[in-house]
Amino acid sequence: MNTADVRKAMHIPDYAPEWTMCFNDTVYTYQLAQEASLWIYPILKMNGIKMMHYSGDTDGAVPTFGTKRWIEKLNWETKVDWMQWKTDGQVSGFVEQYDGLDFVTIKGVGHMAPQWAKKPVWTMINGWVQNGGSF
Repeated sequence: MNTADVRKAMHIPDYAPEWTMCFNDTVYTYQLAQEASLWIYPILKMNGIKMMHYSGDTDGAVPTFGTKRWIEKLNWETKVDWMQWKTDGQVSGFVEQYDGLDFVTIKGVGHMAPQWAKKPVWTMINGWVQNGGSF
């Protein structure tokens, strides 16, 4: 992603920083982006788009607590309170369903959940898709 030919092919301007897997030296705070993409979710909901947001429950860079606070800003009705979801009979995390959005946690991983919890993440996404966008 950082070679000159790839950056040129992807129209990445010279002033754009190099891509890195994860910014270990950067602290992300909710206060820096209070609005973030909050505006798009009501539009998606209004158009019948079913949504799922997942978060690793041990993430220090993108913490579940911050994501939960952000979702609360949507002010959407909670349809189903926290409940467990499982992979092969083991608890893989928790899900809370709102009117228009499922918020899912993945136990024991951070924001690189697909890399570190492959089977639970596959189970989560596959189950959500097969159930018509509902957990």
